[in-house]
Amino acid sequence: MKIITKLIGFLVNIVSLFSKRTAGKIALYLFTTPRRGRINEKQSDFLGTAFREEIDYKDTSIMTYRWLGNRKTILLVHGWESNSARWQPLIDQLKKHHYSIIALDAPAHGRSGSKRFTAIQYAEFIQVVSKKFSPDIIIGHSAGGMASAIYQSKYSAHKKENLILLGTPSEFTDVLNRYFKMMSYNNRVIDGVYRLIKEQFNADPSEFSTAKLLKSMTSKGLIIHDKNDNIIPYSDALIINQSYKHSNLITTNGFGHSLNNNQVYKSIHEFIAS
Repeated sequence: MKIITKLIGFLVNIVSLFSKRTAGKIALYLFTTPRRGRINEKQSDFLGTAFREEIDYKDTSIMTYRWLGNRKTILLVHGWESNSARWQPLIDQLKKHHYSIIALDAPAHGRSGSKRFTAIQYAEFIQVVSKKFSPDIIIGHSAGGMASAIYQSKYSAHKKENLILLGTPSEFTDVLNRYFKMMSYNNRVIDGVYRLIKEQFNADPSEFSTAKLLKSMTSKGLIIHDKNDNIIPYSDALIINQSYKHSNLITTNGFGHSLNNNQVYKSIHEFIAS
């Protein structure tokens, strides 16, 4: 896989010698197109236990799953190349405490529509689902945590749901830089990507910062991050925690990026119940 990745990066670099913009388009397309994240048979069986509702939004669809309870409503927002079934262990725990649970599939993931994924589009999905179901708490994993921060900053004008961020990146520029390094892109490709992002979203990539977006947030937050996370560095959690004034940080050791662990579920429940 590393050889294939480097080969693709090499070819895109060659394209950049002729057209920086075309190379940037290819690189951005690869960055926003998930290779995994659709639902397999086992995951489908679990999601079949939920009440499913597909919401039409613009020219695509948002798939939602609900498990009904009589306590607080919790919205689950998964990360990159995943889907709502990743929450099964946590959902099983939350159901024991009779919470109402909602999960949604991200753009180009699970059973939701779209062929491309961006955290900005994901934030729009969250806005649509939140408006319909009025969650009290949002739990976001990885890119889902960043999308939740964008949602709260851009769309949640009145009600500010409490946030639980699991293995969430702080700076979008760092995410981009890790992608550039993985692909071994040259400076012409990188410049092409930055120019396209500014054109499409009318904003510099540095503006998409979880830490900055949550700086003025008044809702309570819980940040859980593993010291050995090999996808999103633990230092990102420290940056978010320092900026998000009303948040607490729980550091784990050995649970990796997924944070699928009973100790994590216990911490989540304690936060929800407080």
